[in-house]
Amino acid sequence: MEGDGIEEGLESATSPLLLGDKSTGNTTTGNQHSITPVLVFSTFVALCGSFSYGCSVGYSSPAESGIMKDLGLSVAAYSVFGSIVTIGGMVGAILSGKMADLIGRRGTMWTCQIICTAGWLAIAFAKKAWCLDIGRFLVGVAIGILTYVVPVYISEITPKNLRGRFTSANQLLVCCGFAVTYFVGSIASWRALSLIATIPSIVQIVCLFFVPESPRWLAKLGREKEFEASLQRLRGTNSDISEEAVDIRDAIEILKQTSAETRTLELFQRRYAYAVIVGVGLILLQTFGGNSAVSYYLGTIFAKANVSTSSGPIIFALLQIPTSVATVLLMDLFGRRTLLMVSATTSCLCLFLVGLSFCFQESHNLKELTPILTLVGILGFGCGFAIGMSGIPWVIMAEIFPVNVKASAGSLVVLTSWASSWVVTYTFNFMLEWSSAGTFFIFSGMCALTILFVWKLVPETKGRTLEEIQSTLITQIPGQNSVIAKT
Repeated sequence: MEGDGIEEGLESATSPLLLGDKSTGNTTTGNQHSITPVLVFSTFVALCGSFSYGCSVGYSSPAESGIMKDLGLSVAAYSVFGSIVTIGGMVGAILSGKMADLIGRRGTMWTCQIICTAGWLAIAFAKKAWCLDIGRFLVGVAIGILTYVVPVYISEITPKNLRGRFTSANQLLVCCGFAVTYFVGSIASWRALSLIATIPSIVQIVCLFFVPESPRWLAKLGREKEFEASLQRLRGTNSDISEEAVDIRDAIEILKQTSAETRTLELFQRRYAYAVIVGVGLILLQTFGGNSAVSYYLGTIFAKANVSTSSGPIIFALLQIPTSVATVLLMDLFGRRTLLMVSATTSCLCLFLVGLSFCFQESHNLKELTPILTLVGILGFGCGFAIGMSGIPWVIMAEIFPVNVKASAGSLVVLTSWASSWVVTYTFNFMLEWSSAGTFFIFSGMCALTILFVWKLVPETKGRTLEEIQSTLITQIPGQNSVIAKT
């Protein structure tokens, strides 16, 4: 019953709460802006970080045989190398929010890519296992921070009518980095592959000097001239930014009045409970829905089902690119909730099919069906997951938290993602030994739970400014009288 009330409240809150009567006039149309060259270039530069993330995820699989042969690593030693990136990711998650608040979104991305480049170079020239591990850890720290700052930066520089498709391009570039690494890794040595992986980092390091800082971060610091200059560059020299600038200033001023001093524990006030539940809940369901297990152990799954381990992963990586393109195109057309529901439903059915295929493996008459059903199920899961659950939780994370708690909230969400990813990747092989079918039935059940979670709790953020979204979420806690609601 409480979930129904919250949902009804969100559906009715389609007008801004921050600006009083001003929101009913020209705000809806006034904040609609066209695509500008500076906006496109800034988004492209930020997305180089997403491409770097995809490279790091895809690197360990094609490099495995070469590294183990050249450096004489055991399976256990290589497992440390492969998994230590998640430990680095957790460290990066803890640093991400505060770092982005202290030195800005642009400065944070620049620092991350310096660290990432150093990590890839350490891997490329490694002679011992410890050097490999240090390099992989540094890459993990960098992408752990980039996981937070890239969607946040893109969401803060784009107008509401373009924010969905621009932010969802984050997942498209992750898939591209993943696929490119798989292909290049099949023809290049592991050392050459790690050097190639530095290219997006170097491109971002250079190009960040030519993009504007996030206007909302500048407004939070009270740097008015820089704030207006940044917003004007992003919207175009002939664009009227006065209304959008007033909205941003008013929202930040109200947040300053309600929170004189920002602390980490401020995030756990009752007024932010709903936003935290949505952000953390989506990330947990994303990870425990099987995405990490399938991405890291795709070859193992295919080998267990007698599917080709050479062509299967390549097909899987290829299919995710057009699916992610479709997500970019459909995000602002159908909205976040619709794509999340479609994604979770498709993933649930496909993972159930994979579990069923492993049940057939134990039957003498039906075991021939296992390879084809597993391949269809895994490929269907990859497409279904990519169209919503893979990227949209990060879009929503970047939208729902007010600027005064965005640092601590973002760190919490990213830390949750990396920690839960480590749990899934560490336990997956043990789960497979226990029951292959049971493992995928559990993942399918988590996707079914995602459907219910999205239906009951996740708000639709399409076509609304960040200030509208955040003010609505803060005022949805029953009995909470927010200052924002009274303004």
